[in-house]
Amino acid sequence: MELSQQTCVPCQGGIEPMALNESLAKLRELDGWSLNDAGHIHRDYSFEDFAQALAFANSVGRIAEKQGHHPNINIAWGRCTVEVWTHKISGLTQNDFIVAAKFDEAFRGHAPMGRLEHTTNAFRVQEPDDSGWASHLPR
Repeated sequence: MELSQQTCVPCQGGIEPMALNESLAKLRELDGWSLNDAGHIHRDYSFEDFAQALAFANSVGRIAEKQGHHPNINIAWGRCTVEVWTHKISGLTQNDFIVAAKFDEAFRGHAPMGRLEHTTNAFRVQEPDDSGWASHLPR
């Protein structure tokens, strides 16, 4: 089964991270992802402007919440960088590669030829309000 079709399984800790050779083999199943010096996987996604990068970051957030597996996300003008690892064990697990594949699938679904189309329906951006996700943010 493809990585993007799998579901993350909650990590309770107490397991060993993937060995480097296993991580590198899994990395070959992803497009555009790299292993950084900290042993985390990361990818830079390119966009035409800040709004598209922000909209994609919101999509990444929704996927992460659904999977219960949360990345570091850095947004800049025309770019969204995503870094993934399993925090409980300070290393990589199958979950990291599953969620990375899901992020790629979301990007491909909204980004033909590697760029987002200029449509209002490309991503749904939820505005902060007291009934939604913003109620969880510090005031």
